[in-house]
Amino acid sequence: MTIIQELYTHLEEARLWEPEQRIGRHEFLIQAGRRERYVYYELEGSLRAYVVHGAEEQVVRLAYTNNFITALDSFITDQPTAFYIQALKKTKVKRIAKPIYRDFLHSRPELMSLWNRLLEADLLQQIEREQDLLIDAPIERYRRVLKRSPQLFQHIPHKHIAAYLRMTPETLSRIKKS
Repeated sequence: MTIIQELYTHLEEARLWEPEQRIGRHEFLIQAGRRERYVYYELEGSLRAYVVHGAEEQVVRLAYTNNFITALDSFITDQPTAFYIQALKKTKVKRIAKPIYRDFLHSRPELMSLWNRLLEADLLQQIEREQDLLIDAPIERYRRVLKRSPQLFQHIPHKHIAAYLRMTPETLSRIKKS
């Protein structure tokens, strides 16, 4: 069982989830400038997290079914987030309010340990992402992401994967064909 599955199972058993929330295609789960008050679990669909730099959107994370997601910067600091989290297709999530979630984690040491392991895994993914961005060759960025997350290509539209990889959709298409 993965860390995500294990934490989700504990949350299910505790029955802390609010009613499911549906997000239409291109609608926002979270918008920059707001404080994050929830942690979400994605039941179906796909999401992208991005920041706006000048006139350009920089995709920093892609998420799909059976993953936790939140604007972690705001969730941790209680300050407004810099991120947008947007549905790429119809998406269904569950959510838990931050105070309830924190109380739950603090109720048993093994739950806090799971949360810490999840954060560590997320941090390692971010480090790998930063390394990917330092690689000049688009084909190498593609290979690294394909090796790390092959299921990404089944859940996320290619134009968003291309943006995540910092290449054009045409470049991604050529790479996939070769």
